[in-house]
Amino acid sequence: MDKKRILTGDRPTGKLHLGHYVGTLKNRVKYQYEYDSIFIIADLHMLTTKNTKEDIEKSEENARSLVLDAISAGIEPENVKFYLQSAIPEVHELYTLLQNLTTVARLERMPSLKDMARDANIEMPFGLLGYPVLQTADIIGVKSHLVPVGKDNVAHVEIAREIARRFNSLYGELFPIPKVIQGEEAALIGIYGERKMSKSANNAIFLSDDANTVKKMVMKMKTDPNRIRADIPGKVEGNPVFIYHDLFNPNKEEVQDLKDRYRRGKVGDVEVKEKLVVALNNFLDPFRERRQKYETSGMVEEIIVRGTEQVREEVRNTVLEMKKLMGLSGVYKRIRRKAERYLKKQEKKDR
Repeated sequence: MDKKRILTGDRPTGKLHLGHYVGTLKNRVKYQYEYDSIFIIADLHMLTTKNTKEDIEKSEENARSLVLDAISAGIEPENVKFYLQSAIPEVHELYTLLQNLTTVARLERMPSLKDMARDANIEMPFGLLGYPVLQTADIIGVKSHLVPVGKDNVAHVEIAREIARRFNSLYGELFPIPKVIQGEEAALIGIYGERKMSKSANNAIFLSDDANTVKKMVMKMKTDPNRIRADIPGKVEGNPVFIYHDLFNPNKEEVQDLKDRYRRGKVGDVEVKEKLVVALNNFLDPFRERRQKYETSGMVEEIIVRGTEQVREEVRNTVLEMKKLMGLSGVYKRIRRKAERYLKKQEKKDR
């Protein structure tokens, strides 16, 4: 492997939105040529909070959407591997081998896990507590060097680093210690300004939204709550509309003019939003064009199958290497040899 490797991905619980782009997808697009990139469709992770039969049935279409969203954002399928986590049983085996290299107390100190349980309105299941260990299996199963993640998952990668170091110390050097590539921006605020952009909060603009949908969502955006008329000076800092202008409007002179007039009470919210609509649709138009090229039935599925088969071979080899270093691979071989010798003796007696 000449290039260093990146492993990242998403749970197939729905479409990707602008928050995903700002948080991790932008980096994935940026680094796809510099690094060997693998993208996981993390349907086993999905089961920690969404595990009804209906959730699982939806995951197939959601997996397709994740790949289309990534490609529409600029990922080139020939440069990366997409794989379906549940289609690689060796990931489960690797997960089992790693479970004893961290402690319950360490995992219980992860505030993000409690947040996930709270957001899903569930008590903490065993699988969710072990979420970072399964993530570690994903990361070191392909010997990834770098992991692009949003702020919420930085602590999870630290668990992976600890487990990789622990394994190398106990059994021999096998795994690179993965490093985090964190998004340049903080978590993107949702259109109502009260919490981060989220599929479940219905406050998101999706990468696959058409122009009319984008317009409807932007016109719903909260602005300065104290500004009841256009001639009242408004606050720009922390204002969702201007946060989005700063991130997605390349016309910085226009943005600065809007800010100046907004602070002086010389522009209305409607004009500010209408210009954001134009900026966002200009930003998303190339996404829409790329998406159309890959929407042919079976094309995305072929990309997933090809990547899954390639990654499975790698993870299988990793598990074999692990078991050899741990001494597990020789145990059954020795037992079987003794059993075979015993059976031969019995055969001789029976003659």
